[in-house]
Amino acid sequence: MKTYDMITIGTGSAMMLVEAYRQMHPGAKIAVIDKDPPGGICLTKGCVPTKMLLYPAEVVRIIEEARRLGIRTDTIVPEFESIMKRVRGSVGGEIQRIESGLKKTKGIDYYPAPAEFTAPYTLKIGGKDRIESRLIMLCTGSRPHLPDIEGLDRVAYHTSDTILDITTLPKSVAIIGGGYIAAEYGHFFAAMSAEVTLIGRNPQFLPEEEPEVSRLAAAKMSAHMKILIDHEVLRLSEDPSGLKQVEALHRSSGRRISVTAEQVLVATGRSPNTDLLQPGLAGIEVDEAGWIVTDEYLETSQRNIWAFGDANGKHLFKHVANHEAQVVYYNALEKERVKVNYHAVPHAVFTWPEIASVGMKEADAVQRFGPDNVLIGFQRFEHTTKGDAMGLSGYFAKVVADDDNKILGAHVIGPQASVLIQEVVNLMYTPQRVFNPIVVGMHIHPSLSEVIERAVLGLMPQPHYRQLLERGRL
Repeated sequence: MKTYDMITIGTGSAMMLVEAYRQMHPGAKIAVIDKDPPGGICLTKGCVPTKMLLYPAEVVRIIEEARRLGIRTDTIVPEFESIMKRVRGSVGGEIQRIESGLKKTKGIDYYPAPAEFTAPYTLKIGGKDRIESRLIMLCTGSRPHLPDIEGLDRVAYHTSDTILDITTLPKSVAIIGGGYIAAEYGHFFAAMSAEVTLIGRNPQFLPEEEPEVSRLAAAKMSAHMKILIDHEVLRLSEDPSGLKQVEALHRSSGRRISVTAEQVLVATGRSPNTDLLQPGLAGIEVDEAGWIVTDEYLETSQRNIWAFGDANGKHLFKHVANHEAQVVYYNALEKERVKVNYHAVPHAVFTWPEIASVGMKEADAVQRFGPDNVLIGFQRFEHTTKGDAMGLSGYFAKVVADDDNKILGAHVIGPQASVLIQEVVNLMYTPQRVFNPIVVGMHIHPSLSEVIERAVLGLMPQPHYRQLLERGRL
């Protein structure tokens, strides 16, 4: 049995710890294990390749909307094969570089195989090699969740793990799911000219967003695809020609529908990989869903075994995994006691329109502080000079604060939402977390940043905001 100074399972954000440990302990022996291509989910199957798909889709929509501005654009021809080839070439090249580095780096033993615990601090690799360490990092990622649908095991379908492998644009795509993965792929395929039907179980499209954001997103995106909410997919089948039939039930009315499509994409969330890891044999606790349980320092129930990224199931975003890796660095390597802090976790949905959010939603703030202690700011893009110049309509920024000027959250839907929200995110990481710098700081005129400024300047009591919203006066 080989003994290592540190074992790391996963090659995404965990590599930050590998490099830090090597710098602190020259000559250390480290095992790096990953059953999947190296680089982590973000690089190989997630944020990197999908954003390389979504930017061309965004350009298609920008060109289409340019017609409203007096720009003639008679023909738009997305070359699907070229777009996919570019993505695979870029991602594949980066995977090869990482793999080469892992194999050549002195002091690192790279195991491209599955790992499972056999005892505390002891792992079996690929069913044969046994290794051990008193310091283990678990950054095991996650995998697509597969719902219990009749016929799913008998029909060829795609998940976010396999959809990147297709080389020919399907004429039609049925997407099962109503969250951000479903929405982003729906946007992409629709922009490529496929006929898209998105089937979501939740009564709200993009259920993690503010209801106002979700309603506007559904309205705007419905111009390019069919969005069905509150539908439970019951059965999948395939006819002799290869076309798939998706049978669903409208949960509110009981009405049944059938959707026919050339391809089916299942995008119903993520599941943990812990069933492969056998954490119970190492004395590592998992929750009911299978995510690894950690304390506020990201240590598991077994001392000196740490879990971060998707492995702990807290927030399944790459930027959160990177943040957690920093916390683990301080606690596991520097022997400090730094608590992880999730009070302002931002995220974005790269659809058209783009969506970004951070912190509390209005309902959460009201539940925690009461309506009389919550302020809401709201500003439409078109009511700024830049938004009007761009011909925008309907998009908005919404800010949630308390009556002590502290920012609780923000929600943006419209062009560059993921950039605009960063001004709020940064303030939420200051000691006071107040919105005053937005008020006193100069914002370039005319620019879209004025949307955030004016949302803050227009903060009003939450009950008053509700009245204006219900009366259609915002």
